[in-house]
This record gives sequence, structure tokens and C-alpha cells, in this order.
Amino acid sequence: MEKFGKSQSIRRVEDVRFLTGHGRYVDDIAPENALRAFVFRAPVAHGVITTLDVSDAREAEGVHAVLTIDDLEAAGMDVNMFGATVKNHDGTPGAAPKRPLLAKGKMRFVGEPVAFVVAETLDQARDAAELILLDYDDLPAKMDVAAGGAPVHDDVPDNRAFDWAMGDEAATDAAFRSAARTVSLDVGDNRIIVNSLEPRGCFAEWDGNRVHVSLGGQGVWGQKEFIAKALGLEEADVRVTTPDVGGGFGMKGFPYPEYALAAHAARLAGRPVRWMSERTEAMLSDNAGRDLVSTAEFAFDETNRIIAYRVHTRCNLGAYNSHFGQFIQSQLFSRVMMGVYDVQKTWLRVEGIYTNTTYVDAYRGAGRPEAIYVLERLMDRAARELGVDPIALRRRNFIKPEQFPYDTTVGETYDVGDFNKVLDRAVQEAALSGFEARKKADAERGLLRGVGLCYYIESILGDPSEGAKVTFNEDGTVTIYVGTQSTGQGHETVFAAFLADQTGIPAEMISVVQGDSDLIASGGGTGGSRSVTVQTNATLATVSAMTESFSAFLADEMGVPASEISFDDERFRADGSNLTPTMLEVAEMARAKGRDDLLVHEARATLPARSFPNGCHVSEVVIDPETGVVTVERYTVVDDFGNLINPMLAEGQVHGGVAQGIGQAITEHVVYDADGQLLTASFMDYALPRADDIPTISFTSEPVPSTANIMGMKGCGEAGTVGALAAVANAVQDALWERGVRQADMPFTPHKVWELLNSEVLAAE
Repeated sequence: MEKFGKSQSIRRVEDVRFLTGHGRYVDDIAPENALRAFVFRAPVAHGVITTLDVSDAREAEGVHAVLTIDDLEAAGMDVNMFGATVKNHDGTPGAAPKRPLLAKGKMRFVGEPVAFVVAETLDQARDAAELILLDYDDLPAKMDVAAGGAPVHDDVPDNRAFDWAMGDEAATDAAFRSAARTVSLDVGDNRIIVNSLEPRGCFAEWDGNRVHVSLGGQGVWGQKEFIAKALGLEEADVRVTTPDVGGGFGMKGFPYPEYALAAHAARLAGRPVRWMSERTEAMLSDNAGRDLVSTAEFAFDETNRIIAYRVHTRCNLGAYNSHFGQFIQSQLFSRVMMGVYDVQKTWLRVEGIYTNTTYVDAYRGAGRPEAIYVLERLMDRAARELGVDPIALRRRNFIKPEQFPYDTTVGETYDVGDFNKVLDRAVQEAALSGFEARKKADAERGLLRGVGLCYYIESILGDPSEGAKVTFNEDGTVTIYVGTQSTGQGHETVFAAFLADQTGIPAEMISVVQGDSDLIASGGGTGGSRSVTVQTNATLATVSAMTESFSAFLADEMGVPASEISFDDERFRADGSNLTPTMLEVAEMARAKGRDDLLVHEARATLPARSFPNGCHVSEVVIDPETGVVTVERYTVVDDFGNLINPMLAEGQVHGGVAQGIGQAITEHVVYDADGQLLTASFMDYALPRADDIPTISFTSEPVPSTANIMGMKGCGEAGTVGALAAVANAVQDALWERGVRQADMPFTPHKVWELLNSEVLAAE
């Protein structure tokens, strides 16, 4: 039996189900008699509601309910959604304006839910929504991230949600005053729309006084708490389940109004209620990602060592605090603020601004890609201004292997790392020695070639505690219940293989159960690349408990003290006994003797520290100056993920993350007009990357096993995106530099790049 450290590439068992059309998503499993819901949404970004008359809609054919905020309040619901707040620099709390389930008094972004229409069919619900009379007084739309402007919330001065800071401002400023050189760069990080393959959806059904809500999400327990609070129920009276999920990326990790609205509507109608988002609706109502601007500065000594780093960021929160929106660009950004560089004087200031746009929250990486993007763009700019090689500048400032464990200025402790080793491998795998020849060949064809590098580090986030339960079933199979939630990552394969690895139980006899708040007491869900490290840690604890219980049971059967019985990951053994039973055989022995207590084993475990995956991305782009088209032609990744359970799945995660990073860098462009109307609200206008936008991605593992967990693992779910943004952007900037372009910001669409290359001509005209 191979141990987990041996890194076996096992094909995903769930893929057969998905590829043959047997996946069971929330829209596949809704009850056949479910009513259909349609959300009537705000048509303007900012306006005072003067009339909301739904009487005609309620009388329309097939309609069972039309809910407004007044109806929810009359029913005694808690209509205000949770939004975590940070503390301002002066110690006061961040702003906490109310975010209602349905618009109350004002509409604050196009797509905000105003009424919830429930009918026999979706067409009837749509038709009824057409009968809703909505009048409003237009207000100016606040669209930029400067403080001030038209107030989004009357109780939030200057639209400033928070003014947060971390670090030693005085020491950092002093270092800048004494610096031999300073380098500064303004960096924009464009808004994206998540666009998971499967949009959000849910259905709700009641059994007496108990409600079941099934939804596509990233964990059931936060949703359960939200629904119970909104409906005024005990949490025991709420069951939340999550079936197969077609992508989450952070966006599906949080509660949304529709889930509580469907539950309440089902209670009123006495029938299940089903809602499924459509694509444009998703673009208008799913939380967006990124959307910030930063000024970043380095202070150097005379030997090109960085002696201080400071950043001032203004981030767009959208119209409301989403679940963790205030934390993303403040505390989560700060976690990897200084990256892999040895600098002990830092200062980060972040201002959060409300605008009349969809609220912003986590998107793959959640603050860490944003921080690394700013840092690594500045590293490349600094190399140019200092006249040194960008790789050499990074090496000059790396934290050295002998400095670990390394305490950062933001309270993190990096356990291990060998950044030079990873960088050396990346230079080799990317064949950088041949770059100049490739560049020359392109130049002869009138094309521009650039190379960009990003060395990233990521801090694994989320609850470090997790539980696992293993049951031995009557048919001889085994079930493991997990507190994480797959949204396409291959958890069914990974967790079954890991349990098989530790117990000798054949993986094909193990099934993985997730996403049911009735079957699993608690769990942290999936997010922050936490799943594999926390869930395998919990599984180890459960296997340990199981081994101890089985050994005690076998003491009588084998005629030896339990302390003399060992388990070698396949069989129990003891000197002086011919019995060498497997886990499955012990379970059958226990069942035969009526020891049902030995057929279920459960444990929780907490990781003692976080792990820090890191790696190097190298990108080469080719630009056609005649059209401005950017092609990512070569892409190389060398990652330190520590020990891998399944390298093939890790590579798949990296490929997906890089594709999302390339999408943000070169094709995805959210555009609002001055009135807050979303102009990129369909795939006709919002350009996800296509197959020919993504090159072959080279992936190499260069592990330095973590000491933060017994498995030596480091999460990998978000790493591809964390490294991709700066690698591509630096490559584009490199290609444009010799043409005199000194400021190039994502997204590098053909129109934008052509304008950058022709800015002098355009200015003359």
C-alpha cells in the first residue's frame, strides 16, 4: 500500500458520472411539484422607490405569492443580511449599513432584488413580474473609488466603509527617508464577474415545521445559520444540503437573499419552491471580485535590498457589505503583503468605498492574488528603474532557507521555504535561456514578445478545525462523512484515496458524503485552499480513534493486550497471535458480536498552523502591434505544494487557476456606464477566455514539505490564480516597454493595447 507521501495520480472517480450526464445538480433534483420563482430586480443603480405596487402581479394566472420587503417584515422575518466589518485605523468600527433581503426604500445597484414572484411555471412568474408597478426618483450613481460623491447610504459619510491599516507607519516612513532609492507604481486590479459554469440556484421544501433548502454552495453550515436567522427558526429546524456543484470560486461560499426567500415562499405556498439564476441575472447579482487600485512603494538601500514597503489601496465594496467583503482587501490582502521577501518595515492602508454596483467579495484567492499582483508588478518596475535583472532582484531579497520559521510583519509565521530552488527550476523549465532568440524571431515578423515572472506565496485560510466520520455499512462498504464541500475539485477521489491509504480499505469500497447538515454535525466548508489539509488531518484523527477502538476490541480476540497490537495501514498484528485482520474484517467481527458502537468512528482535529504554498510562474506573450491582440504563448509553473496526494488533480487545479488569471489579465472586462448600467451583462460583451486564449501550461512540483501538518501538505486550490495575474501583466509590460509604454494595466484587451501603442498618434489627433 502506497503512503500519501508517494503522490499517486489516480483518475477522478466522479468524472464518469459528470461526463456521462449523470451529475446531480440542484436544478436536476428539485421536486417535480415545485413552484417556480422569478426575481424582479432593480432596473436602475440608484433611486428612491416611490411606488411598488404588486397587486396586479398577485392576481396574475398561476401566481402563488409576490413578496416585497413589507411582506417579509410583516411576517416577522429578520430582513437584514450579515456583513462582517473591520476596525478603522482609529479603532472605530467599519460602517455597517443594513443590507436587506429585498430593496427597502432605495435601490442601490442594478440587479438588486426588489420582489420575489412565485408561480406554477417560470413563464407565469415572468409574466406576473411584468405587471409590477415600480416608480422611483432617480439619484446620481456613485461609480468610482474616490471618497465622496453621491451618498450610497445616508448614514455613511463620504461613502467610506472603512479606513484600515496595518504595520509600523513611523518606522516605514523613516526607512523611506533614509533610502538610497525609492520606486513607486500605481496598480489597478480590474473587476471580474465570476461566471461559474453552473449559476446559483436553490429549492426549498417544508416537512411540518422543518425546512429543507438545497442549494449550490461551498458549505452548508453558514447557509443553515443564515436561513434560520432570517426565518426566525431554531437551527435544528433547518436542513441544508448541497448536491453536485458546477464551480464555486468563492462566490458560492456566502448566503444570498434568494435562499431565504425561497424558504419563506415555500412556507406560504405550502409547496416546494425552486429558483435558478440565469446568466445575465448571475452577472448582475452574484458577488463580483477584485476591483481595487493601489499605490505601492519600495525603499531600497545602496545594495538593492528592500528596506521598507508601503501600500495605499482603495477598494470597491459595491453597494453593500457582502459577507466578508470588508476583510478581502484589508486583512486577507495583508496576509501575504510582503510575499517571499525579507522586509520587516511595512505599512498597509486600505480604504473601502461604497459604489452603486454589485457587492464585491471573494474570488479565487480572495485578497492574496491582489496582494501578490501589486507586489510583483512593483518588483518588475523596480528592476527596470534600478537597472538590474528582475530575477536577480528577487534573489537578492528572498527570505533564505536558514531564516525559517520566519515571522512576517503581519503576524504570519512561514514554516518552511526554499524559494531559490523553486526559482532555479522555473528558469530551467521555462527555457529562459532561449527567450532572446524567440524575441528576435518575433521581431523579424513585426511582433513584440515579452516575458514576465511572478513569485507568489499564499496563506491558507479558513477554519483550521475539521471533523470526519467513518461508518462501516452492512453491505461491507465504508462511508466517510466530511465537512468540506467539493465544487469540482475531485474531493470524492482524494478523500476516499486518502482513507484507503491509511486503512487498507480498497478505495472503490469507500464513498464520500458531503453537503448535508443533518448527516454532518459541523464543518468549515471549502474556501481559502483549506480542504485537503484540514480534511486529511481530521481523517487521520478519525483513523487513530478507529485503530485504538479496534485494538481494544481485538485484545480479547487475539489474546494479547491492546498495547501489543499494531496496525500497519493494512492489517492488525501482534506477536504471539496468528490473527491478522484488516479493518473491514474487524468491523465484521464487531458486527457479529453486536458491537454496533465500533461501526461508527468520528473525530475532530485542528491544524497547529497554516501552510504556505508558493511557486514561480513564468509567462511569455506575443503582441501584434497592428491589432493590439495579446497571445499568451508559453506558460510555465513550478510550485511548492509540499507533499501531494494526487499530482494529477493538483495540476488540474493549477491549470484552472491559471486560466482564470489569464482571463482577468487579457479578456475579462467589466464595464458600467455613468448611470451604473452593466454594459457587459452577457457573453456577447463579457469575454471569458476561450480555448485558443490558453496555452499549454507546464506544471512541475518542487516540494518542500510543510511542518505545519503531519502530512507535509500545502493547499493548491487558489495558487494558479495567485501567480498568474502578475506573470501575464509583467510579460505584457515587458513587451510594451521598448515601445515607450510605461503604464500598462489589466485587462490587456486588443483595443486597450492598441491605444497604448498608438497613444502619441492619438494625442496628436
